[in-house]
Amino acid sequence: MRLTAVTLLVTLCGTAPLAGQTYEEHIARGDSLTDLLEHHAALEEYRAAFMLNPSSYDAMWKFSGAQIDVAKQLDDDEKELRDSLYWVARIYAEAAVSTDSMGPDGHFMLSQSLGRLSRTRGGKERVRFGKEIYDHSTWAIRLDSLHDGAYHVLGAWHAEIKRLSGFTKFFAKTFLGGGYMDMANWDSAAVNLETSVRLKPEHIFHRLELARIYVDMERWDDAATQLEVIATLEPNTDIEDPRYKEEAAALLEEIRARGGQEGNADDG
Repeated sequence: MRLTAVTLLVTLCGTAPLAGQTYEEHIARGDSLTDLLEHHAALEEYRAAFMLNPSSYDAMWKFSGAQIDVAKQLDDDEKELRDSLYWVARIYAEAAVSTDSMGPDGHFMLSQSLGRLSRTRGGKERVRFGKEIYDHSTWAIRLDSLHDGAYHVLGAWHAEIKRLSGFTKFFAKTFLGGGYMDMANWDSAAVNLETSVRLKPEHIFHRLELARIYVDMERWDDAATQLEVIATLEPNTDIEDPRYKEEAAALLEEIRARGGQEGNADDG
């Protein structure tokens, strides 16, 4: 017998919540734990909230986000588990969009889960995911013009497409229906990430992604500026902030070394 979407989600949720707490209390507790970057515990709270109210849009997209936050902490040696969590996040995000297509966070979580899933998928699936990532991040922005996360996903989408080799893009467009790739451009990548930084300037990952795009565009000074700001920020907006700060410091050192090499070459 084919499972309905809600039945499937209940199955994925696992055990029932403990008695005594309401749906609202679980959601509030999950939100507080998310702010504290305690994503494993937050996931359990959103799981319990969903079990109490399986039609809740908020429980669906928040559980999806918690799954993503837990999954992205796993290394490549736990790839199967990590991808399974992203897949569950996708299912919850799709359910959220089906429940309320006018809610921006459902679209955002769907674009984010697909973006992370696509990194380990085959060519045809990556092409199909790519179109969905673009569509859902764009929808999230249309529904909430101040959604910094959606601008980040859309900017990263433009950058990832532009980074593909010419042969890969030709093959995707010719054989896999990837004609939408022609929409990607570096200016849109930069503008969308600049918007995400403007909306949430304390978010380290926004600035790191923007710096990487500036490097691709050979805007070295702009990239260095973003990386220098990152060095001054507290690692408290994302569970991966310490790693992002390390990557930013390493990239800044590379840019400075490159500048020094150029200066030496000019002197010669």
